[in-house]
Amino acid sequence: MAAAMAVPAVSYAGDTDKIKIEYWHCNSEEQGGKTVDELVQKFNESNDHIEVTAKYNPDMYKGLMQNLQAEAVTGNYPAVVQIGWAFLDYFSNNFSYTSPQDAIDKFDSEDSTFLSDNFLPNALNLAVNSKGDQVGIPYSLSNPVLYINKDLLKEAGVSEDGPATWEEVAQFAKAVKEKTGKYGFYMQEPADFWAQQALIESNGASMLTKDADGKAQASFSSDEGAEAMQLVADMVKDGSALHVGWDEGCQSFIDGNCAMLYTTIARRASVQDGAKFDVATVKSPVWEGKDRKVPAGGCFLAITAQGDDQIQAAWEFEKYLYSVESMAAWTIGTGYVPPRKDVADAENGLKDFLAENKMMNAAIEQMDGVVPWTAFPGDAGLQAEQLLLDMRDQILGGQASAKDAMTSTQDQINELLNAQ
Repeated sequence: MAAAMAVPAVSYAGDTDKIKIEYWHCNSEEQGGKTVDELVQKFNESNDHIEVTAKYNPDMYKGLMQNLQAEAVTGNYPAVVQIGWAFLDYFSNNFSYTSPQDAIDKFDSEDSTFLSDNFLPNALNLAVNSKGDQVGIPYSLSNPVLYINKDLLKEAGVSEDGPATWEEVAQFAKAVKEKTGKYGFYMQEPADFWAQQALIESNGASMLTKDADGKAQASFSSDEGAEAMQLVADMVKDGSALHVGWDEGCQSFIDGNCAMLYTTIARRASVQDGAKFDVATVKSPVWEGKDRKVPAGGCFLAITAQGDDQIQAAWEFEKYLYSVESMAAWTIGTGYVPPRKDVADAENGLKDFLAENKMMNAAIEQMDGVVPWTAFPGDAGLQAEQLLLDMRDQILGGQASAKDAMTSTQDQINELLNAQ
């Protein structure tokens, strides 16, 4: 952890009673939850007028969105929420929020250029919706990497430097299963389709395209998309890959029972701390002769507080989370790539950490292949995401071929999009 952090100076016009606000997040204990609690505790200890309570939401950003929906019906809102990139339009279309610049202009006008001073335009644009509104500020940036157990790969007689292509992933996994009896591969399966998007789009498929009229249409069931999903399904079928929940799959790798783990760089800290073998990361595999495409993972922070006192307190807490020291602590505790432009090189930031932690390099080196996490427009976000998860279970569970399941699901999602 970085040294003690000073709370940024934000003018405050409240009474002597503490303003109590909630911060909703999706960070389990294995993926940054401890750091969330540490940051909140430091903030609460270093000010006398705001008390933040962190609330963990299971089932990732989809779960948080469902919980937020339920609270909004009753008129209750948390103050600050993590919103996954895939729900950018859905959130801004369906919930009440205060844009960061509006909060700054009203409650922190002495630092009116905070956003442009500290964030590159392309980073800020990640949290701009299809209408051009700055909905929030990027907080967690990640991409998927391949974690490898170099000892297990060596034992299986394949290169301990890991595979470079998806075709090699299947070959390596089969060799591991045949030579060691252990699993060769696991691809993350949380309540989102993020990792599978990387697999599919790197093979030349597109999750979403626009037709001649400019209307968005799901398009992932192409031959390239089906080929990509079928590769993993065939590995599960022959026993060289795992089809289990995210935490269980990651733990299998950490315990040395699986040779390769395809998941977010944000799991770097828990993998690095838990693995008792020679562990490394390599860049996301490509398909032979094709370009790497990895969706930007993570989230932005949005202010959903209602009422001036709550909004003011929310901005003060949020600004604290974006300090150099807090951003550095967040990266050290998780593995997320910081969105703020001066953190990596700062002495009070990540300069020393990045020099010592080479497992971050794969994620940083493949940033040129980052593409947006697919956000289905309008009100289709939650339903489309669930349809993709059901499709994934059908394919990996062997209930349907990739082509059949993907074609059916694509049709259902397009019905939702066309009905809007």
